[in-house]
Amino acid sequence: MSTQKDIVIKFNHVTKVYKLFKNDKKRLLYTFCKKIKFKEKKAVDDVSFKIHKGETVALLGKNGAGKSTILKMITSVCFPTTGEITVNGRVSALLELTSGFDPEFTGRENIYLKGQLLGLKNKEIQELEQEIIDFAEIEEYIDQPVRTYSSGMKARLGFSINVNIRPEILIIDEALSVGDEEFKRKCVKKVNEITSNENITLLLVTHVTSVAKEFCKRGLLMKDGKLMFDGSINEAITRYEETYNKKK
Repeated sequence: MSTQKDIVIKFNHVTKVYKLFKNDKKRLLYTFCKKIKFKEKKAVDDVSFKIHKGETVALLGKNGAGKSTILKMITSVCFPTTGEITVNGRVSALLELTSGFDPEFTGRENIYLKGQLLGLKNKEIQELEQEIIDFAEIEEYIDQPVRTYSSGMKARLGFSINVNIRPEILIIDEALSVGDEEFKRKCVKKVNEITSNENITLLLVTHVTSVAKEFCKRGLLMKDGKLMFDGSINEAITRYEETYNKKK
């Protein structure tokens, strides 16, 4: 039975409002003059939910529903305008897989850089280093500057780092399509291994309902920044598909 102590992610009446300017010049001027006009966009509107340790949760909704903003707030890329967010545990987010790389560093050096950014100590990274390299399948390129990598190689290395650091909370945003079909299957298998651990929490964003159903038992349905449904994955998918059918 879940308790308050088991809560790893909590949103308490969270709202995120973005200021939309006509152009970057207007945005810059606003820093010095608050009279510059702008429009407000509520990306997330008074959303509350709790996710407990070990849960597998799919975040569903069309583009612009507020899913990415929720992920950004969980990972502290941005912060709520109002409301409170609590996150307990080491977060590994498969969002922009190649972000955080220094192009002049080798792949090996970037493993340590990203590991440190994710809160690991050098000794912990050293223990995981070979496992990360083997999973990424970039072989001798690991000691070459990342600027020489193809986009696919960088994505594979980014994915490998994030799934092999033994996260407590794993966040995936459409990142299971990395590389060729064989590598995709390897990624799916790895995520299944991670989430088989009852202490690991999964938050998955995908437009593919079959993927959501494969990995998750619970679904959160977002629409226009609001949380429309929170319940079993089967019912969440049904609600999601009904919402889309109404638009067709």
